[in-house]
Amino acid sequence: MKPKPNLARRRFLTTGLALGCSAAASPLITPVALAAAPWENRLVVIILRGGMDGLDVVRPFGDAHFAGYRPGIAGEAGETDLDGFFALSPDLAPLVPLWRRGELGFAHAVSTPYRGKRSHFDGQDLLESGTGTDVGVGAIRDGWLNRMLQTVPGVTAESAFAVGREDMIILNGDAPVSSWSPDARLDLSPHGRRLLEFLYHDDPAFRAAGMMAAELAETLDLTRDDAFAEGGSDTSDAMMNAMLNAGRASRARALARFTGQRLNADTRIAAFSIGGWDTHRAQQAGLRRALGEMSDAILTLRETLGVNWARTAVLCMTEFGRTARQNGTQGTDHGTGSAMVLAGGAIRGGRVFGDWPGLGAADLYENRDLRPTGDVRAYAAHAMRGLFGLERGALERHIFPGLDMGDDPRILL
Repeated sequence: MKPKPNLARRRFLTTGLALGCSAAASPLITPVALAAAPWENRLVVIILRGGMDGLDVVRPFGDAHFAGYRPGIAGEAGETDLDGFFALSPDLAPLVPLWRRGELGFAHAVSTPYRGKRSHFDGQDLLESGTGTDVGVGAIRDGWLNRMLQTVPGVTAESAFAVGREDMIILNGDAPVSSWSPDARLDLSPHGRRLLEFLYHDDPAFRAAGMMAAELAETLDLTRDDAFAEGGSDTSDAMMNAMLNAGRASRARALARFTGQRLNADTRIAAFSIGGWDTHRAQQAGLRRALGEMSDAILTLRETLGVNWARTAVLCMTEFGRTARQNGTQGTDHGTGSAMVLAGGAIRGGRVFGDWPGLGAADLYENRDLRPTGDVRAYAAHAMRGLFGLERGALERHIFPGLDMGDDPRILL
């Protein structure tokens, strides 16, 4: 166990280390949180940072408008058919056996209550705090998993673990939390060090960012000299690409394996994040990497948990979706409605949950986004009620203040 450095997301962004759209969407920051509880069932929440394009992950080929909105990125209707209306992204093909076994499902056209502004930071804050917009984005600084722990007697500092270098709002709060960070080393190549010096040379505003980049490098395997081009205008791009892609699959497996091992012991609640979902351009390549990381994490959880997989529900959720129409750079921009990925032996899989709103011009939110018909908080609340027997009143008033859970979507067996 060791304390993690204070890498506040907003401070990281304002110091000027620009990775993609923002630090909030960066795959470099991969925290995990764990908590013990007096139940046999397990809950894993995976935050997908950057705004996952649910329309690409679970493709509504049965909607007549879908293919026309995305001529460059929609793919073919028969690639991985799920139910005759929806098809799974071929980049999630490794998860198809779970779908066939009833251990994988999806909830489509879902979101938090966040609308209109489409900021990664505000969207993620609202997702992790579990509140509505009536209290103001950022007004509540504790998270819904922590508030759930507050309803459980006997929680101690050893009951919850935060793993990684970023503070996860979802587990912030009065329930005590300890921290753990994976073994890491600071060993940038000489080329990488020279590039960092170049990035903030003679610019005080970038010096703090350079120091942060060095800290972040501790979590990555950036030790090979050939990871960076020598000289020329391509050097910066080479380093950024290496930083974005280095060890992502192995990191996801390592984090999931550690999480599964803890869940096999006393831990019953776990949360970690996967970045890289901000696909403004070249979406097919970027999403392929992120989906591969999520797929590796889910399959590693299943392998590590063994018999306990049957008592586990995994909820993967994102701060918002992407635009229905592709943009001019073969990507999509910040949107509203997205999808949730549901996995685990406790999930009633093999189906896509939710009410499909349609993609006609009149059906879109603000004539650009998938219109949400479901609240991710309601799905999480029903999962916790089914797994842990929590009272509906506590879920709607304390854990998710102001939430109307609605009818049970029956995502659990």
